[in-house]
Amino acid sequence: MKVSVIQHHIAHFDLDSFFVSVEILNNPSLKGKPVLIGGYERGVVSTCSYEARKYGIHSAMPMKKALQLCPHAIVTHASSGQYSKYSRWVTDIIAAKAPLFEKASVDEFYVDLTGMDKYFGAARFAQELRRLITKETGLPISGGLSSARFISKMATNEAKPNGFLQIPHGKELEFLWPLGIEKINGVGKQTEQHLKSFGLYTIEDIAKTPVEIMERIAGKWGEALWHKAHGRGSTEIATDWEQKSMSHENTFDTDYTDLDFLHKELVRLTEKTAYALREDEKMTGCVTVKIRYSDFETTSRQETVDYTALDDMLIAKVKDLFTKSYQKGRPVRLLGVRFSHMIPITMQMSLFENNIEKLQLFKAVDDIKDRFGTRLLTKAVIANKKKESD
Repeated sequence: MKVSVIQHHIAHFDLDSFFVSVEILNNPSLKGKPVLIGGYERGVVSTCSYEARKYGIHSAMPMKKALQLCPHAIVTHASSGQYSKYSRWVTDIIAAKAPLFEKASVDEFYVDLTGMDKYFGAARFAQELRRLITKETGLPISGGLSSARFISKMATNEAKPNGFLQIPHGKELEFLWPLGIEKINGVGKQTEQHLKSFGLYTIEDIAKTPVEIMERIAGKWGEALWHKAHGRGSTEIATDWEQKSMSHENTFDTDYTDLDFLHKELVRLTEKTAYALREDEKMTGCVTVKIRYSDFETTSRQETVDYTALDDMLIAKVKDLFTKSYQKGRPVRLLGVRFSHMIPITMQMSLFENNIEKLQLFKAVDDIKDRFGTRLLTKAVIANKKKESD
């Protein structure tokens, strides 16, 4: 009996220089110019246009050095609300067309097109989806298509800017082996130098090295690299990214109508959930507030927000949702705060915060909590509440 082997078709899409592209849409005069987004003077470059990269400028470079390399570069602050708007716009377009998709980050998507060949053609579908996104939003987007996630992502990188590259089944090694080891997702500068010290310069070099030796060179990561070098990778698409959430709630011993107490409790719950959010290196795009009254009637209200992991922005939204939902005078027995629509934090995604230093401050506070306990540092509003009760 002949067993048929499923041929997976995994597409990867990445919005080219997403943040810069949004800035150009909002200010067309920036098109074709070296644009830097980030803080002035002592700040760093969060992202930059392809024109700026020609001067050797890259993300995380000190802004001062970038301006030395390209004195005529245009520096602009991030338009965080616009990034959320365009990211959701692209997500909606993909959701309306694709059978299974995953939002891997604010500007990056995986789509499972397995089985599409029978009806339409995976490559044709992927390219038409690319064209539709650009037509609707004006944003350039690159894509890759192959039998595995990591190969499709690498194909996208090779297709940039604003291109598309398909790696047909059976041609994976032909594509992979000539590439340098630094092209593999997850291989940073340190790992690159470490592998090169053992004479491993191309993906073919890794493939032709016995797996046992790769394990000695780089441990478990060495084994994973060996499998990647042979074209073996995951085809799994995480479709539950939108449903994943983090939440905290508290049931009171006594029912409360005191707004001051309820607001302070909302701050505490938000701070606790935001701490967990940053610990998991995530940002949230949707906030929910839950209220249960003394008679057990429960209401929940949620709203989308600009992607964030900052306490102050989240606290403001939580208080706003509570104000819109709470029926004044009714005793409350439970409050809850939930964050959903989560995406990973990256260097570039800190642009959503407008104030990168503030995100770094919250992370520094998180580190202190990790070392000395979460009770050591609390919001001033909560500390004042404790003093008043003493």
